[in-house]
Amino acid sequence: MTPDTGKKNIILAALWMTGTLFSFLGMAVGGRELSQDLGTFQILFFRSLVGLCILCLVLAGQGWHLVKTQHIGLHMVRNISHFGGQFGWFYGIAYIPLAEVFALEFTVPAWTAILAAIILKERLTSSRFLAVVFGITGMLIILRPGTGILNPISLIVVAGAVCYGLSHTLTRRITWFDHPVTILFYMTLIQLPIGLLLSLDQWQAVSLSLVPWLITVGITALSGHYCMARALSLADATVVVPMDFLRLPLIAVIGYLFYNEMLDTFVLAGAVVILLGNLINIHMEHKNQP
Repeated sequence: MTPDTGKKNIILAALWMTGTLFSFLGMAVGGRELSQDLGTFQILFFRSLVGLCILCLVLAGQGWHLVKTQHIGLHMVRNISHFGGQFGWFYGIAYIPLAEVFALEFTVPAWTAILAAIILKERLTSSRFLAVVFGITGMLIILRPGTGILNPISLIVVAGAVCYGLSHTLTRRITWFDHPVTILFYMTLIQLPIGLLLSLDQWQAVSLSLVPWLITVGITALSGHYCMARALSLADATVVVPMDFLRLPLIAVIGYLFYNEMLDTFVLAGAVVILLGNLINIHMEHKNQP
């Protein structure tokens, strides 16, 4: 690769990551707006419905052979854990400051490192161990257990982050066998009936004013992951992942401007610790690559 090509790829990766940032920010705002009228399970149902419709259009062009898999059981377990992660994230979006949800979500790499070591027998290197320590330390700074002000909803977000960690670990395994479109297809297909069944007892009529937000959540859920995948295909994680951390200050600004949310000092301090651990891990992993 020539220097000019490498520079061009970094610029393209940055543009794709911009799409990732706006996707996740849009999904958070859409989730907050929908939570005023719909329950979390119903939001997740429509998220899967919109995503499945989009993926069916993609498969119509790329070929339905992509839905073939010999690992449906692995997809089931992966998507049950992913559904739990989504529930924790969207539930938190509805009730606690957006910046706190995003900060706690950044503990996912720590949980992934732990679970990957247990399930996939991946080596827990010193840099990954540091990321785990920093992640848990930052989480405790944000939650402040023992002070009498621990928010139970924050614990639901943390549980969701653990579920995301399991989902990411299983996704690594599934990518050994199946195409990314296959993974996304089964994600929406499996989670669709789960969201429907769990939302039936609290189902609310959907007004036309909510449809744009439902479409926004469905589209951004897919576009965020797609844009990040494209960015990672063009540049190293050391370039791409730090840009993802911009989500926190950006969502803090959105929370302040649109929802009058002030950034808590402990949330900021905990987020800095978590992000520092992730950056150290990324740097060391890249440095140790042959």
